[in-house]
Amino acid sequence: MGAIRTTPTGAMEALTGLPLLDLLIESEARSVAHRLWSLGCWSYLHPEGGHNSILMWLQKTDPISSTGVAVMRPAFNLDPKYRVTRLPREEWTRGPGTPPVIKGLVRFTDGSNMMEGTGAGVYGQSLGRWLSIRLGKHATFFQVEVYVILACVYEIETQGRPERYGSICSDSQAALKALQAAKTTSPLVQQCQKALNDIVYL
Repeated sequence: MGAIRTTPTGAMEALTGLPLLDLLIESEARSVAHRLWSLGCWSYLHPEGGHNSILMWLQKTDPISSTGVAVMRPAFNLDPKYRVTRLPREEWTRGPGTPPVIKGLVRFTDGSNMMEGTGAGVYGQSLGRWLSIRLGKHATFFQVEVYVILACVYEIETQGRPERYGSICSDSQAALKALQAAKTTSPLVQQCQKALNDIVYL
């Protein structure tokens, strides 16, 4: 730092708008400890000392951390039986009805996040059937959008209709990209990918 090498680190961080270094390191350490514990990779050889004290302190001061996180070891979906197609807005506004690439029975999914909590819905256009789901206050919007696609898949399975093709329409780019990805660390995404693969006519 040259002439100002003796300036306190905290003052420099405040002047430059950077997070406090000690708080940043503590945050990263807690995040890694929580993720390793959730994956079952945490060792309790010395529960009251060393790195184990990070997890012990975290679980005592923040009880919700004991619930784990929605993360897992990487899983791969290298040969999907379904196809994800992302259409531009112009394809939907070009004419009446759904675009030609949308085949078979069409179902629309949508999620919402409001003060009262999160929720999602499925509408079967061809069947005139509605499905409404409440998901509480702690689900992220991404989780809601993936879960409603999963719920739609289960709805298709219970109906057992013989159509060769079916289409699930979602306005969530994040959910569609996650389902299209060959690699995932999300248990929910993996469950949805597996459910889609199990539908023989998609």
